[in-house]
Amino acid sequence: MKLNVIITGTTGMVGEGVLHECLQHPDIASVLVINRKTCGILHPKLTEIIHHNFFDISAITPQLRGFNACYFCVGVSSIGMREEIYKHLTYDLTMYLAGVLSAENPDMTFCYVSGAGTDNTGKSGRMWARVKGQTENDLMQLPFKAVYNFRPAYIQPMKGSSNTHKFYYAFAWLYPLWQLLFRNYVCTLRELGDAMILVSQNGYQSHILESKDIIKVIKNNFSAIG
Repeated sequence: MKLNVIITGTTGMVGEGVLHECLQHPDIASVLVINRKTCGILHPKLTEIIHHNFFDISAITPQLRGFNACYFCVGVSSIGMREEIYKHLTYDLTMYLAGVLSAENPDMTFCYVSGAGTDNTGKSGRMWARVKGQTENDLMQLPFKAVYNFRPAYIQPMKGSSNTHKFYYAFAWLYPLWQLLFRNYVCTLRELGDAMILVSQNGYQSHILESKDIIKVIKNNFSAIG
């Protein structure tokens, strides 16, 4: 099934990597990105909308129709941030945009990048984990075709990425070792992007995908091809 996808957060590391995979993937027909500043990429499949207020997208809503997948990669760090501000920039923003997209595209599969350690019971002592967990829970109530919450732990970035934090480059050389010792807790950015595409096409048995599930989706696809 060919997919027409919307990607948010492409000026960040995860969103940039997911965008790269979508532009290279033969099953992606078109990509729309929504940014506050340009991602700086030109491609025949790609359309970019520059929009500064993500809490009011009424002016661009007509351009958001006709898509069957959204890869939501917007995220902010919770370090040094008060809970009410973090919740506003994480929960409120995600739910507003997702609400608009679900109303315009009822056949859409929504993939949300939350992160390892997210807690949807509301009992975690970590503020960000509770906020992300509430976001996951409430996304599941929207009238999408399906919602998948991705919880990767360590993500190995792509070479040449322009939005990768120096932290990742400092430890990237250790990735082969981490694959051996912590295989269930690591994945590459390429694997994350491919897994999003595959669950949009084929679904998955769980609506929460940890790093080990991301790898399983990829392996199952290769097994099916073989």
